[in-house]
Amino acid sequence: AVTDNLWAAAAPQTFAGLHVGTRMTVIRLASGAIALHSPIPMDLELIAEINALGPVRHIICPNLFHHLYAGDAQRLWPDALLHGPAKLHSKRKDLHFHQTLSETLHPELAADLQAISITGSLLNETVLYHPASRTLIASDLVEHWQTCAHAPTRIYLKLNGALGKITWPRVMRALYINRKAARASVDRILALPVERIVIGHGDLIRDNAREALREGMAWLY
Repeated sequence: AVTDNLWAAAAPQTFAGLHVGTRMTVIRLASGAIALHSPIPMDLELIAEINALGPVRHIICPNLFHHLYAGDAQRLWPDALLHGPAKLHSKRKDLHFHQTLSETLHPELAADLQAISITGSLLNETVLYHPASRTLIASDLVEHWQTCAHAPTRIYLKLNGALGKITWPRVMRALYINRKAARASVDRILALPVERIVIGHGDLIRDNAREALREGMAWLY
């Protein structure tokens, strides 16, 4: 549990040989339906835990990179609607998308969540804000690594200024091709009373989350 009606589950994941991990957020909506944000590999125990929370009706791919296990989730919950950014529809022609993920959410999601698209970035990420718990749900906005047991990954994080602090690794900042536009998106997030942040890689941000995000995205300004 992250807070009321929000849960998170993490799983191992490698990227270019680095042990970056990945995280899924499980959201119980006011309707009683469940939304899965950034699905991960799921064993029988995790599937049973999710099903015990309510019927899965939404599967959300938040950007162009967090989609690897969306097909598995669709097979597990074939009646759920699949959401993803427009460019992901073309990238993953093998998936059947029902909704384009944007700032205009499906009504059942919009009753509980506010969407902010991060413009100016090749990630094409849309983050979700859960006003009831003041929680930001993101994947690749920032990373938060207090430590890392995998030596090559630890060296990578240290060289990119991302070990022991909340930020976005230097080498990945080239994905922001229009920083002015991205700053406008981040400013909208910073205007919200964010108390905690669920992210895709590293540790959850539970303390002074808004100020931590402000400091972590300072490189963009």
